[in-house]
Formats: sequence, structure tokens, C-alpha cells
Amino acid sequence: MKSLRNSVNLIGRLGQDPEITTFESGNKKAMFTLATTDTYKNKAGEKVEDTQWHRIVAFGPQADIIDKYLKKGKEIFLEGKLTYNKWETKNGEKRMTTEIVLNDFLFIGKKDS
Repeated sequence: MKSLRNSVNLIGRLGQDPEITTFESGNKKAMFTLATTDTYKNKAGEKVEDTQWHRIVAFGPQADIIDKYLKKGKEIFLEGKLTYNKWETKNGEKRMTTEIVLNDFLFIGKKDS
């Protein structure tokens, strides 16, 4: 049986400026949200926009590029993989987040002036 690959491709806009963490080693981690919007017509023929928000995380050289060039509102195409993080709070509450770990991205849309 052929192995399956965990891969996600998205086109969207950054919801905020990336949050950059620099570790003692000098390596960086970048985190940001990406908004994707689908548009369709409902049964009444009205235009409906459905926006989804995705948590993106990047490390190393990708985080360096993100730190230099990406800002809120920038449109990008990205490829990454889904990851799920589970933990328990100090109060014993179970939490889970879904993130996309960035493999690669391309700048798209209008060039900044």
C-alpha cells in the first residue's frame, strides 16, 4: 500500500502581523493566522461569504523570511501539514489546537509599494 501524505494547500490573507519568537540558538518561530474565504449563493440566491481562520506556524529559514516580508493583509499561497496539539490546563481542562506547519509559501497578489 502506498503511503499517504499529510498536505494542506491554502490561498489567503494574513489576519495579523506574524508573531516572531527567537530562541537562544538564534533560530526563529513565526506564528500567524490566515483567512480563507469561499463565496457561494444560498437557496435564496443571495451571495454568502464563508471565512475560515487557520493557525500557521513556521520555523527556521521560513520564519526568517516571514519576519522580514509578511504583514497583516498580505496574500500568500502556502503548503504545509496539519498538526494537532493537546494539553491540559492548570485547572485540569483539556485543550486542543489545530495548526498548519508551513513547508513553503509564495507571495501572490499586488506587490507592495
